[in-house]
Amino acid sequence: MAIELTLFAHESWFAGIRLDNAASDRAVAELTRELLPYRHVTFQIWNELSERVLDYVKIVRANDPARLVTNAPGNAGDLGDQAQNEALDYLTPHTSRQTSAHWKIAPSEIAYLLDRYQKPVVDDEPARNGTSKYGGPKSATSPYDQIIQIYQVWQAGGYVNYHHNMFQTDYGAPEVPPSGIPDPEFNPYHQRVLEFIALRDRYAPAMGPEKKP
Repeated sequence: MAIELTLFAHESWFAGIRLDNAASDRAVAELTRELLPYRHVTFQIWNELSERVLDYVKIVRANDPARLVTNAPGNAGDLGDQAQNEALDYLTPHTSRQTSAHWKIAPSEIAYLLDRYQKPVVDDEPARNGTSKYGGPKSATSPYDQIIQIYQVWQAGGYVNYHHNMFQTDYGAPEVPPSGIPDPEFNPYHQRVLEFIALRDRYAPAMGPEKKP
């Protein structure tokens, strides 16, 4: 299993919970050294922000040159600036989701980044069912919205980091099992989408940059 570890969250930043530059630099350096043995972990600098990204990338590379580093540059539809996109090992933007046809727009955003930067691109936190808070779709949704979006992202040569919205809702919400543990069979919407993802080799066996000549 591969783990994408986010170092900083925009929620803390905008709540005023921040380290000064020296402390944050030290934290990134120490965390990077501490995780040296764990080669299945990649670093995502921020979840939805771009504060001092290049500084942090340099610190990670100075302490672990082989560590894969990415960043989610901003809210849905923010594809990042040229400097950070060129510095990162792969890209993880949050694609557009507050539209009536995100399944058309998001794959085109992924295709644009793939063509411009010639490196792997992950559709991070694609449009989802459930809460309209936290940047979720404002209109009613269907699992087929996400299935079509995921398929077209694969077709473009990108990847998908599936977002389960139980992590943004409380106990008692339709997406949250009583145990509090993610369960792909608990919610019919998520079950349908995750079953599709599990069948990638059936529906998109030759898609993705690793299969291209």
